[in-house]
Amino acid sequence: MDLSNIKFDENGLIPAVVQDAQSKEVLTLAYMNEESLQKTLETKETWFWSRSRQELWNKGATSGNKQQVIDVLYDCDGDALVVKVIPAGPACHKDVYSCFNDSLLGESVSTGNASRFDIINQLESLIAVREAEMPEGSYTTYLFREGVDKILKKVGEEASEVIIAAKNRSHDELRYEASDLIFHLLVLLREQKLPFDAVLEELKKRHTK
Repeated sequence: MDLSNIKFDENGLIPAVVQDAQSKEVLTLAYMNEESLQKTLETKETWFWSRSRQELWNKGATSGNKQQVIDVLYDCDGDALVVKVIPAGPACHKDVYSCFNDSLLGESVSTGNASRFDIINQLESLIAVREAEMPEGSYTTYLFREGVDKILKKVGEEASEVIIAAKNRSHDELRYEASDLIFHLLVLLREQKLPFDAVLEELKKRHTK
């Protein structure tokens, strides 16, 4: 594989930002040398160089929390990578979804650029966290543990409820049932490893025809 555009530092390393390909959440920051990058590209699993242990390591080899590599991007200078993955479990050694959980500005800080679709992004991220961490007592955990048949059943039920609500001409009922349908559809997309972005892209393609 041609790595001529990649610039490793004086220690032979390059920083690699690992991103969930579906939710777009940043999972961790690690380092790769030329060998680990080659192995990542060849095996489609993340391999890194441990600066503390001075050895190669395959993410999930011990924990089982593997990361399936979807793409590896490099920046305009060739000295940093973004590795897009589908994670099978938590990325953090603390057994949580992402290593990035604490804010220096505070959780309530607003960017001032809120989108009316922000809640979809938040739901997609939360569903990803639930799938990775499987917290007890969570309804989303329950759905993932029951599997695709249960999730499909709920999607079907909620679609039927949307139809009934629309026939009843009830805005309150329709709003409630449509929300349930969208939530369960997002859970299904996560279970199927299909990013919501792919659905948006399909809509965009149809719109431009």
